[in-house]
Amino acid sequence: MNLKKKSILDRIKHLEDAIAKAQEYLESGKHADWSGFRPLFVKKVRNGKELPPHKDWVKNVFLPYHEKALDRAEKLLEKMI
Repeated sequence: MNLKKKSILDRIKHLEDAIAKAQEYLESGKHADWSGFRPLFVKKVRNGKELPPHKDWVKNVFLPYHEKALDRAEKLLEKMI
């Protein structure tokens, strides 16, 4: 398998996993401590406990960004085939 194709397939798998975890988080609250939801620089802490991501942020920012990235990766894979 071509190295570029394998890299794109790995990226697609990673994006699909992230989208699935985000959808499960919105439905049931699972994966609240998943590292993919963590902020890069400053942790949100209240009373010494780290806060989970806000559900509106996951729905309106995280999911659209990852779905768009998945669409781009799939289109790139189509071009390679």
